[in-house]
This record gives sequence, structure tokens and C-alpha cells, in this order.
Amino acid sequence: MITNTQLEYRGNQFPSAIKSFEQTINNLFFTTENNVVLCVTVLRDSLLRFRFNTEGVFGNDFSYAIDEECVHGYNKLEVEEDNYKYIITTNKVQCILNKADLRVGIYDLDGNPILEDELGFHWEENYEYGGNIVKMSKVTVDGESFFGLGDKATHFNLKGKRVSNWNTDEYAYGVDRDPLYKTVPFYVGLRRGVSYGIFFDNTFRTYFDFCQERRNVSSFWADGGEMNYYFLYGPAMDSVVSVYTELTGKPELPPLWALGYHQCKWSYYPEAKVRDVTSKFRELQIPCDAIYLDIDYMDGFRCFTWNKTYFPDPKKMVSDLNEEGFKTVVIIDPGIKVDPEYDVYQQALENDYFCHRADGPYMRGKVWPGRCYFPDFTNPQVRDWWVDLYKELIEDIGVKGVWNDMNEPAVMEVPTKTFPLDVRHDYDGNPCSHRKAHNIYGMQMARATYEGVKKFAYPKRPFIITRAAYSGAQRFTSFWTGDNVASWEHLWLATVQVQRMCISGMSFAGTDIGGFAEQPTGELYARWIQLGVFHPFCRTHSSGDHGEQEPWSFDEDVLNITRKYIELRYTLLPYLYTAFWKYSDKGEPILKPLVYFDQEDTQTHYRTDEFVFGRQILVCPILEFNVQGRRMYMPRGKWYNFWTDEVVTGGRELWVEAPLHIIPIFIKEGAMIPRYPVQQYVGEKKIEELVMDVYYKLGEEKSVVYEDGQDGYDYTKGRYSLMNFKLIGKKDELLLKQHYEGMFETSYDDIVFRLHGLPFEIEKVFINNEEISLESLIVESGNALKVNKIFTDLRIIGKK
Repeated sequence: MITNTQLEYRGNQFPSAIKSFEQTINNLFFTTENNVVLCVTVLRDSLLRFRFNTEGVFGNDFSYAIDEECVHGYNKLEVEEDNYKYIITTNKVQCILNKADLRVGIYDLDGNPILEDELGFHWEENYEYGGNIVKMSKVTVDGESFFGLGDKATHFNLKGKRVSNWNTDEYAYGVDRDPLYKTVPFYVGLRRGVSYGIFFDNTFRTYFDFCQERRNVSSFWADGGEMNYYFLYGPAMDSVVSVYTELTGKPELPPLWALGYHQCKWSYYPEAKVRDVTSKFRELQIPCDAIYLDIDYMDGFRCFTWNKTYFPDPKKMVSDLNEEGFKTVVIIDPGIKVDPEYDVYQQALENDYFCHRADGPYMRGKVWPGRCYFPDFTNPQVRDWWVDLYKELIEDIGVKGVWNDMNEPAVMEVPTKTFPLDVRHDYDGNPCSHRKAHNIYGMQMARATYEGVKKFAYPKRPFIITRAAYSGAQRFTSFWTGDNVASWEHLWLATVQVQRMCISGMSFAGTDIGGFAEQPTGELYARWIQLGVFHPFCRTHSSGDHGEQEPWSFDEDVLNITRKYIELRYTLLPYLYTAFWKYSDKGEPILKPLVYFDQEDTQTHYRTDEFVFGRQILVCPILEFNVQGRRMYMPRGKWYNFWTDEVVTGGRELWVEAPLHIIPIFIKEGAMIPRYPVQQYVGEKKIEELVMDVYYKLGEEKSVVYEDGQDGYDYTKGRYSLMNFKLIGKKDELLLKQHYEGMFETSYDDIVFRLHGLPFEIEKVFINNEEISLESLIVESGNALKVNKIFTDLRIIGKK
């Protein structure tokens, strides 16, 4: 790795003075005397793109990360010039370019610095491969913090860290092991209460240094390609994250069953074993929506085939499982076995769909089937072919989801663990080597898989999960954090990694509950399931080499704890689904780290454990063995203890009790939390009434409940239900106001409002200004009111 210090003294080149300026609508071109061109593109008032070229001419502007449907627009764009600088002004920021050396500074409209170049753009010739190593360095200030970069196994705050991006199969990785499976070259900076973001859209191996080498300098660089980055201004972190997510793409809504609990193992086979596991879930009344089949379901690990000895009638098995409420998810890897009798291999060979080495032969490597060739998923013709391969699995057999693994791409028994760098790729008509295509290979495989499953599952929604990814992959797939370990260290990593993924645009993420490698104790599994039910993707997954890891594999206490928390997740599905709708609609992360929740409180900047699930549920996982409680940081405001209804004032650290059956959970005062009844799987029961847990607050709070058909695409045509609630609490009165949107008719007519913390005894109730008999509304021994869902005002009056 080349360090910044080395770069300063090893033939770095820098832009010289600006000699010309040209503007084409929102593209501003600055050319220097040594032929460097900087194109500044104003996409929004708070979103600027900086693209540098050292040869005077830009290449084709193509990116897999940027969502073509992302809407841009700005309110103001002015360019001024004086003897020393150019000043670009929008409604949010000023960007100042130094005429002498092309260095850039970005400021708010009051002139306060947000981000300034240190050395700025510089480059060095790459003598081994050609092209340039491109670099950028920025000035940082004391107390500045850095977050994001996707799936990194290190402290949540990246200050003082150096990391790289090169998708890598890293079995049983440890803390600070880097790089891992995904490349997300986006980070959020937080300085003096102001947030900004940098997205370095470069698919080569990239590096980020957050003041590790030099105390007040952050930098990022790449082994090739362009210096092409986006600057995003907050000043709130939620604005930075949502704009980045919109820029790289928001996902469609998943089917609701995909948010249920999933069970996976390497490997469930033969069919009798699969049926034993699924039957046990129903026998023990542990909710579960999906069962996974790993590589052993295939004939000799050949993708798109079935081992008929293990699974003689897969269509019947999948249908039977579906009748019992289990969706079947199967694995598909990129390696295609070299076998003249294998139809998929023959098709790809005849059409020249496999990746080539630079001097002509196919790229060959060992994976599970043995010798394999690998499709070039950067070729649109190959992706179209891959799409149609899913017809039998999805349309004919009835599989509901697909799991893409080994797509970094991983190759066994070679030191680099992946393709040689000379492998060639089409890159959608922009031919290149594997140096450029490596980090997007898994993303493009997931894209082709998504399009295939969607095509043959329609009118149902697809479900895809991938191990490898690049920025923007959230448009196609969900994620898990790879081959973790059954250890307390990895339980801590689980909460850090998923929070980081969520603020990196990839909210549909989770970890292998219990750990993939090695065997968890019952206590570790119990604590992991308590955490995992609050991750957007919730799946137990384990290696077949390390014993059993189903919920009943431990003692009765662990079994009961597991059931309790999986049931809790199922009751919270409408809350989680609403959070996913906000992610899909606005780019809002489903999990919110404390620094995201309250960036002005400096105590949150280094918190790694606690997080906010959705907008109103605070979760504090237990990450150490043999403890009965812990100290946690409670964010500012007032919070209800979920288990006791005790009200706690935040903005401080405090002790919380946590015996093995309890994970500390707190509800924001004023919240209205929707709940469903416990179901063994999504759709098992007709929802007869919606329960809303209402947490009294002296003041105002807003809550939302989103519902639709739970699958399919009618929601895109307005067939959804959106209940917007406003709670107004007074000393002797509680007012609940509702505004309703959408054309979807819910299966229930009534809402049961369970009242928590009400400081008065109810005397009267008015619905839409009409007094209603209290006796006709009270249910659950007086703790709740059942009300028809069609109302605009529900006023609860206390006794004087």
C-alpha cells in the first residue's frame, strides 16, 4: 500500500494554474496549464460532483453505482471570478477554487469551512499497469469524526483508521480484518456539529485514511481510474445519508415474509432433514418464514440443478413447505462447472459468455464444483442469459428467493483468493481488466439474479441476498456480513457492522445469528437472537462443521428466550415494514446509530452498541457473557422501559438490568408503535385488529403506520394504507389526530390503543368531537380503547 508520506516524495504530480473556464448548464469545466481538467457538476444545492482528468479529455461517463432514476435539481447556481479564485454558489454552499493550483474549499453561506483540500488532487503514474494512481487529501479539524464505508469490521467511528476496498472472501475474519466482502466508498464526516458526505465512485481498489498517518489530514485514493467523487452537505447526518441513498438508488419494498425469521445451515439435506427442521419449528411454535438450501441441493454443485438422490421431487417439496408457511430460498454461486454434459456450461461456452484472460483463454478457477469458468456479469447479454436460467427454479419449482454467495468473486487455492488481474470484462461496453471490474462483479451477479427472480416470480416481489456488493447494490438485493464466528467479539461486530451498513445506504442487512464458524454457547445464541430480531435481515446461519444451531439445539431456557424474541419480531412487523417503507421512499436508514439520532451530542460520536430501531425504539444489546446488566448511554429525551413502563430521562449514561431473558429496550415518549398478533409465518392469520401501543408524552410527537398487500406491486398504484398520527399530550388530556392516505383496505376495522404512562384516570372520550360511551370502548381490563380505524380526532379527557 502506498502511504501519503511516500506519495509526497515519489513523483507526485499536481494541477498547475487554471488557464480557462467554460460552463455548460450545470457542468463547470476548469482547465489548467498542464492540461488537467476539473469538471464540477451541480446536481443539487447540496450535492456537487468533482471529476478530474489529467489528459485534457474525459472518457465515457459510466457508473454502476448511480441510479439512473435519481432526480436532481437546484435552486441557484452562480459563478464569480476574481484575481485569485472562482466562487461557485448554490442555495446551500459556496465552492471556492484556487486559480493557482486548483485546490477546492467548500463553505456554508456564512463562510464557515465544511471541507477544504490539503494537497487536493494529485496523481502518480502506475508504471506496472498503466494509467494513474489518483489521490485526494483533505484538511480535518480536532474532534472531526468519520462514519460509513459499509461492511468494515472495526470501530464504528473511523477516526484514526485506515481501510481499503477490495471485495474479499474472508472466512472467520476477526476485528479490524480488512478488506471484507463489500465495497462502499462512501463516508460521512462530522465536524463541529456539521455533517457532510464523500462518495468516491471508483471501482478500482480504493483506500481511505482518516487521520491515521497525519493527525489533521484525511485522504482517499485508488489504484487506477478517475478521481471522481461526490460531495454531499447536510448539515444534518440524515440529509447526507438520504441524499446518498437516493443518488445510488433506493430499493423496492420486499415481500413482508422476507422480514420474518429465516433458518439456514450449510447444509440442510436430504429432503427428510429439511422436513424435520421445518416440522420442528411448527411443533415448537417458533415463528419462521424461510428455509435455505445450500450447495448440497445441487447435482455435484452445478448451479440450476437438483440432486435427485437427496431431493427426488423438489417441486412437491417446495410446494409442501409453502403450504406450511415456509418459503424456500436456494443458493446460486458464479462458478460454472467445466462439464461438457452440463447444459448451463454448454450454453455459456457456445455464446462465449465466460470471462477471458488477457491472452485469450477462459478464466479457470477452483470452486465447490471443481474446475469452473465464470460468467462475465458486466456483459448485458450474459445478464440476460442468466435471467432466463431462473425460470425452472422460480416459475416451475416455486422457489421464492435466491442467495448469491462466493461472488467477490472467490476462487479457492490461489493466494489472491480471486481472479488474476488480467481477466477481461465487457463492463457494459467499456472494456476493462479485472482491476476495475472486481469490486462490481458480485453486484452485477446480484443484479442479474434480481432481474431473473423478478421476471419469473411476478406478480410477486423478488427476494435476493448477496455476500459481495458495491455501492448501489441495494437497488437489487439484501445483504449479510459473511462468514462470521460464534464468539462474543463477533456479537459486538454484528451490531457495529449492521449499523454501518444502514448508514451506507444498505439497510436490508443482517449477520449470521449465532455465528457461522464454530459453535455458540446457549448464552451467546440467546444474546445474539435478542440482537438479531432488531436487524432488518434476521437469519440464523451456521456451518455444518460445528454442530447444530437450530433454536432447540440448546437448553429449554434458550429455546423459550428464542421463541419469545422471534415472537416479538413478528408482533413488530408493521413497525419494521413502516421503517422499510421510509427507507424505500426517502432513503432513511432502518437502524439509526446514536450519532445519527443526535449528532449534536458529542457523547454519541463514539458509541458502538446502542442503536435506534426505526425512529422510536432504542435497543441496547448485551455483548458480554455472564452479565446481569450493563451501563448504556441513553439519548436525550424521555424513554419508556419496554418491559416495565418506567420513564427514564436521557442525555446520560446509566445502569440497566439485563438478566439472560431480557435485552434492554426503550420506547421514545410520544411514540405510537403498531403491533400484529403473533403468527407462525406471515399470512398465517387474518389481522382482525391493529394494536397501537401509545406512550404518553406531555407535548407532541408524530408516528406513521404503512401497510399494503404485503407482496406484489399494487402499492405502486396507490393501493396502500398510510396512517399519519399526531399525539398531543396535556396534563389532563390526550389527543390523537389521524390523517389517512391511500386506497388499500386493511383486513381490520378496529384499532386497539394500549395506553402507557397516562397520568390521569379517563373520564370521557370524544371521537370526531362526539362523546362516546367509555364502556363501549374499554378493553383489556381498562388499559386500552378499541376504536374504529376511521377517525380524525380521538380525544381522551382525564378526571379533574
